[in-house]
Amino acid sequence: MNSSAATPYSMTANGTLSGSEGRGLSSPLLTAARGLLVATICAAPWAFGAVQPWAWGGLLVLAMLALILWAVGSAHCGVLRLAWSPLYVPFLAFLILASWQLFEGLTIDRVATREAVLKIVTNLIFFFLAGQLISRRGNGKALERLGIVALLLAFALCLLALAQNLSGPSLRMIYWTFAVPVRPFGPYVNHNDYAGLMELLLPISVTYILSRSMNPILRILLWCGVGLVVSSVWVSGSRGGTVALVIEGIVLALVLMGPRPQGVSLRSLAVLGAIILVSAGTFYWLASTGRVVENAWTVFEPGRPLEVTLGDRFQLWTDTLHMIRTHPWTGIGVGCFEDVIPHYLTFPTDLHWTHAHDDLLEAVAETGIPGGALILMAIALFIRSSLRDLGRRLRRGWGWIQLGAAISAVGMLCHSFVDFNLRVPANAAWFVVCLAVATHTRPVRENAVRSSWESPADRNAGPLSDESPARV
Repeated sequence: MNSSAATPYSMTANGTLSGSEGRGLSSPLLTAARGLLVATICAAPWAFGAVQPWAWGGLLVLAMLALILWAVGSAHCGVLRLAWSPLYVPFLAFLILASWQLFEGLTIDRVATREAVLKIVTNLIFFFLAGQLISRRGNGKALERLGIVALLLAFALCLLALAQNLSGPSLRMIYWTFAVPVRPFGPYVNHNDYAGLMELLLPISVTYILSRSMNPILRILLWCGVGLVVSSVWVSGSRGGTVALVIEGIVLALVLMGPRPQGVSLRSLAVLGAIILVSAGTFYWLASTGRVVENAWTVFEPGRPLEVTLGDRFQLWTDTLHMIRTHPWTGIGVGCFEDVIPHYLTFPTDLHWTHAHDDLLEAVAETGIPGGALILMAIALFIRSSLRDLGRRLRRGWGWIQLGAAISAVGMLCHSFVDFNLRVPANAAWFVVCLAVATHTRPVRENAVRSSWESPADRNAGPLSDESPARV
């Protein structure tokens, strides 16, 4: 144990270190754990969204390895630092409920439930590590770096998706190598899953650009990258993804129209509006000239089926409600929807329904009313934590990343009412990371005791930014 183990540390009520002793504590193992965490969630989408057993199993192994590195690194520092999020309560309770179904035999398919429990454990580890290694490290630099990571990842996936679409309308291969039965989009077999990931990455990317002071040319290039990513969502033909992006844009606009930190003006809205117009023009050019497949236009045609029509979804939701009425308290077992739904279908179809196209409804069918109550509790706690002290947090660059993560989670929750993005391991991993970033306490150094040169007004106002104010 190093010499820091002998240094006394006091813990505040929210689990953060107080005093100057809490500053500078670090370990190469903690850095390695953080790097492994970020690398894992960035690699997951490239592995077909980590939907195959080898991919989501790899996520579990890497998550466990990052957890071990964090634990050993904390021991090396001589102190255990835990950041708290109110979402730990419903998250752990949901895991206990799913485990109870598994071990008590309250499930239709024990193997499917075991797989679902392992995925829940994986997401819980990602949530925990994101809170400890990203949200509370140092002076918020890790949070700010997450912004550029999200932007670069979104742009890279966008380039792959558009390149595949420009390769020809008959192409049904991922990476021009792996044949799939339907037309893929990027590394995803399903275009809605691609749009779901972009919903998570785009708000973080936008708030990163808004919060940084940078060269004007670089800023323009970054905005162009954001515009191209937005265009790719439209090209994908995902109606749910398009609506979710609109909702995210409205939420961000409401924030920018409210009380703003010094240096942020309504010009931000004009810039975002220009990005939408340029993206629309790019989409129209690609679609009208035949450079992308005809399916791209279905994003504006709700009645036209691309895979599943809205009417089919309504019928499926009705049958899922019947399933809930049959198993109101214990549910059918986590992960068992695909096995059980054929017995409840009341309309003729030749489709194989793997999910309910509504994550909340499917979760209630699998875990009963108790599971649904825990999900609603988690949503309420998320909204409360995301809005708490928002104006003061936006005075720092990392506060804008927290805002972007919160907006990302809102977009994903809205999309989940008509799709099953949270059942895609890669998207679920990014979703829980966004939840962690949005709801965990601010970075350690922000909770440390103020230095003696601050005026009483500064102390009452909260942490001020050492950096340039946020700009357009």
